[in-house]
Amino acid sequence: MHPKALLEACTELVRLTLKFDHPADAVVSKFFRDYRKTYAFGPRERAVLAETVYNVLRNKLRFDHFAPSGSGPKERRLAILGFAQHLKEHAAPQPKSTQPKRHQQPGSQALDFLISALNKQEAAWLEACEQVQTADLMERHRHNLPEWLVAPLKAQVGDGFWPLVERMNGGAPLDLRVNTFTDKRADVQHELKLAGIQAENTPFSPWGLRIEGKPALSQLDAFARGAIEVQDEGSQLLALLLDAKRGEMVVDFCAGAGGKTLAIGAAMRSTGRLYAFDTSGHRLDALKPRLARSKLSNVHPSAIAHERDERIKRLSGKIDRVLVDAPCSGLGTLRRNPDLKWRQSPKAVEELTVKQTAILESAARLLKPGGRLVYATCSVLPEENEAIAQAFSAKHPNFVPLSAAETLTGLKVENAASLCTPDGLYLRLWPHLHATDGFFAAVWVAK
Repeated sequence: MHPKALLEACTELVRLTLKFDHPADAVVSKFFRDYRKTYAFGPRERAVLAETVYNVLRNKLRFDHFAPSGSGPKERRLAILGFAQHLKEHAAPQPKSTQPKRHQQPGSQALDFLISALNKQEAAWLEACEQVQTADLMERHRHNLPEWLVAPLKAQVGDGFWPLVERMNGGAPLDLRVNTFTDKRADVQHELKLAGIQAENTPFSPWGLRIEGKPALSQLDAFARGAIEVQDEGSQLLALLLDAKRGEMVVDFCAGAGGKTLAIGAAMRSTGRLYAFDTSGHRLDALKPRLARSKLSNVHPSAIAHERDERIKRLSGKIDRVLVDAPCSGLGTLRRNPDLKWRQSPKAVEELTVKQTAILESAARLLKPGGRLVYATCSVLPEENEAIAQAFSAKHPNFVPLSAAETLTGLKVENAASLCTPDGLYLRLWPHLHATDGFFAAVWVAK
């Protein structure tokens, strides 16, 4: 694809994404569908387009700072900067002795492809932007976070703020969960190696494998037969924390597309009864092909109208274990969803906490005495996490908090205490400390 046409496509995609009408991944997918006849998108072009727009979202404040000094439409200037970053990050190292003087910046020789699509004024502007040192920028242009999010992060991680920012503004590795109902992790790891994919055991989850890059997993037999699922290690640990047993009655209260549902079902060895509830039938539809591949027969997806649905009431006091992976801001997933930091707001978070409280209250009614309740989010904000858990404990003395650290240690998770709050009570995962998305979980047992 000609560089000018590719930059033109990047510019249009940036324009559409920055409307923030829909999640970025949905906008990107729709763009590929809508423009497949206009542009000849191959795998390489798709990667450039996606990474360009995600670079813009990750570095929006810095790029906005540079943009006014350039010429032409703002979206094009942002696309140029995002495109340039993609090329530098994927550039093959060049021997210093063979580099012309103007190519002394790391990865700058790769920019020749992009520069060929620029006019002289744009090329000069890009070169000037490339000369700016990160250390010389204002703090807001370095962290690229909305100001309302900065204070709570600094309060929680202290000196870890800048390492956290660096990890949040970078990409995420690809984690897989091995379907332990049908396969063993070591066998799948060997199978991937034969396919040319190097996979390492995840450091904490006993079900996980971590791979670099983005291989075409859908082409693998391991994927086709349901031996692997894409799932962040942190998400795997949430399912592990529930510790569902064979023959039990279990509820995944906010199942979504069912990633944790499938992990729980495998842990139950396809026995008992596992309900996958969600208010979105569309999300549950995405579970069906995955469920078919998994070979699990104990999963029962069911769309509900709300947390007080009659289906919920009929199961009151009958359930052994309930996982509440509550709707949340998703701010722990900024590595994968950088648009969320621009689409969320304090008001939206406040509204979410009301919903989280109501869902947790309803889910708790399902449990029989001795049953286990797990509340989890992929947020890094205390008001969605500790505050919800503490309020629930204060209101419900019949639910006894369990130490997440002790629970995970009992499940043979290595260095379990390092995954939790200092008192060991809550699971607290951070991208810069654990190489996972940001996750929180609290555990109770019903009296």
